[in-house]
Amino acid sequence: MASPRDPGDDIFELLKRKADPKVKEERERAVTERLQAQYEKAQRRLAEVIDSNSTLPVTISSVKVLGAKHTRKGFLECIFNPLLSANQDRPYTLAEALREVQISANKLQRFDIFHEPISLYLDRPSPTDPSTTPTDLAVFFTVREKSRILLKTGTDLGNTEGSAYGNLLWRNIFGGAESLNLNASLGTRTRSAYYVSFETPVQSNPDFKWEIGGLASSTHKGWASHEEVLKGVAAKLRWSDRLGTHELGLSGVWRQITGLALGASPTVRHSAGDSTKNSITHTYFRERRNNPLLPSQGYFLKATNEIAGWGPLKGDTAFWKSEVESQAAVPIPIPGLKGDSSISLTTGFRAGLLYPLALIGDTGPQASRINDRFQLGGPTDVRGFRLSGLGPRDGSDALGGDVYAAGSANLFFPLPRIGADKPLRLQAFINGGRLLALKNLGSDNVDSQAIQKSVSSTITELRNGWPSLAAGVGIVYAHQVARFELNFSLPLVLRRGEEGRKGLSLGVGINFL
Repeated sequence: MASPRDPGDDIFELLKRKADPKVKEERERAVTERLQAQYEKAQRRLAEVIDSNSTLPVTISSVKVLGAKHTRKGFLECIFNPLLSANQDRPYTLAEALREVQISANKLQRFDIFHEPISLYLDRPSPTDPSTTPTDLAVFFTVREKSRILLKTGTDLGNTEGSAYGNLLWRNIFGGAESLNLNASLGTRTRSAYYVSFETPVQSNPDFKWEIGGLASSTHKGWASHEEVLKGVAAKLRWSDRLGTHELGLSGVWRQITGLALGASPTVRHSAGDSTKNSITHTYFRERRNNPLLPSQGYFLKATNEIAGWGPLKGDTAFWKSEVESQAAVPIPIPGLKGDSSISLTTGFRAGLLYPLALIGDTGPQASRINDRFQLGGPTDVRGFRLSGLGPRDGSDALGGDVYAAGSANLFFPLPRIGADKPLRLQAFINGGRLLALKNLGSDNVDSQAIQKSVSSTITELRNGWPSLAAGVGIVYAHQVARFELNFSLPLVLRRGEEGRKGLSLGVGINFL
């Protein structure tokens, strides 16, 4: 007669048996759906409670930041003291208090010294505290500081060159969101570049920062048969408002044109040697594109103005240089197709003017230098032309120009069977531009009236006739760090001396026309 089976044996057998993956997946999904339903119910309940009490008067009596071990108390007080009801003319409503607390949390996040998210907790102060009132709220922020030292090495691709770099970032040095940035790179065109900068917010404002830095670089400029060496310092103020972002900078740079190639033209040889440039620069930009590397809607505006060597700035180079850049993208709907067609049209425009000025003690302005002029042409701006292939030349050397304008129109299509959600597109484009030197300047020193006439006649010439044009098709891939284009281009309008490029070309960069 068999002995009765122990019920516990069945339990152990069931535990040993592997669960069916489909059953396990269904159970996990059921648990997730139940938790999600509970969370949504709690959120709805919270919203109802807040909505029903949104006009309830409240006062914020205290703000505490937990976890900010390396951040100064005075720095945090500048951020949160305006939030306290003691510094307000009237009590908050509950809705107003929640909105202001969230604004302060977002402000704290923008300093980039804390991990996301910043947790927020509201509580009643201790009832045993005689200084509290029934309307008081205590606000607690729980933060987790980012690593103060960050070291990165890698490779970088951008605007027709590649480089290897090392970067050291020291965050929150003195507890007020200050940062020290050390960067060194070696590249295919910029042979070497070293940059150090110290940045700090002004009055605990993440949208108002001050920066001071120094640089040293050596860049090979094969299109003009020379190498340029730079050493300089700069100070900048950067702030944002509802119109966009502004940057005001003061810089002093020693420059040297050296390493001339054997076949360097007489113009390049005449430009060789040292020069100093002391300048004030203002840059404004407004970014409203949904994806800066491959936009399908939105727009971008940028304007840069630089004045060098004028008045107390001194140096041996004087000019006013202004440049504007814009881009707009719109989606193209397809009749009969609902939703986004993933077809878009992007247009871009750039223009610039370099106006020579007179140095103190000179009888008149000097002609511009080769290392201050604009360059145009290449796979990241006017496609279908070689690098710096447009504008004045002396033999094989591109001399650059003082006035230019360029524009493009690009039509993007999703690739069949790839999917519209992938950052890969077919493009058809047409682009063109003109780059001119100031006309009728026969000597290095000319009077101001002659400069005005030359600028006017050169701008008039810019509008005469067709610009240098090229059209083509290609494939575009927008990676997180750079945009890659493989295009087949065909020059349509080419002026004497300019260098077009028919056939395939590869463009890598972060800023395309």
